[in-house]
Amino acid sequence: MARRCFITGKGVLVGNNVSHANNKTRRRFLPNLQATSLLSDVLGTAVRVRLSTRGIRTVEHNGGIDAYLLGTADSKLTLEARRLKRRIAAAAARKAEGQSPAA
Repeated sequence: MARRCFITGKGVLVGNNVSHANNKTRRRFLPNLQATSLLSDVLGTAVRVRLSTRGIRTVEHNGGIDAYLLGTADSKLTLEARRLKRRIAAAAARKAEGQSPAA
């Protein structure tokens, strides 16, 4: 599984450890990824994703995974996020189609 955030796309960065003697050795800076379950109201299930802590805050700020994905342009989402967005949009359309106005 890739070390990449589902929402923000943050990934591994590389740099150097620099000693007091100015010796340089390569190192990796890993993103703070958390495996989390986000409840999708439209799908009616929990969606398991790996998000950075910043990604979790972004989703919560926008009112949940459904609201975040439906309100974000496809160009700003990762491929997996676009797939989930299509699933949520299709489920929302089915739900809206099944509910007719009360007469």
